[in-house]
Amino acid sequence: MINADPLDAVFHALANRSRREMLDILKDQPGCSVSYVCEHFAMSRIAVMKHLRMLEKAGLVNSEKIGRIRRLYHNAVPIQMIYDRWTTEYSAIWAARLTRVKYRVESKGDTDGSNG
Repeated sequence: MINADPLDAVFHALANRSRREMLDILKDQPGCSVSYVCEHFAMSRIAVMKHLRMLEKAGLVNSEKIGRIRRLYHNAVPIQMIYDRWTTEYSAIWAARLTRVKYRVESKGDTDGSNG
């Protein structure tokens, strides 16, 4: 069997609007409880917990249990890995192209041969 790319779970988790909204809540309220997250949704606590488990499995959520309360934290590392994988290379290419365009435009505007 072929091993799945770990980012598959991240994309699957992010494909659901409710899970993205949960991440927004955790980003804005680090360390909030499951009950706090449940207050924002018209779904059962069990459904919210299933979504949170999927986010945790994808590495997008970290949790710690303190007494009877589970504290939740957004982990941006998997999203940063996606960004790095697909944008860094392309960003460098486009930045170089835009810089060349900038220099061409500036050199055409310099009709008398002076730079200032």
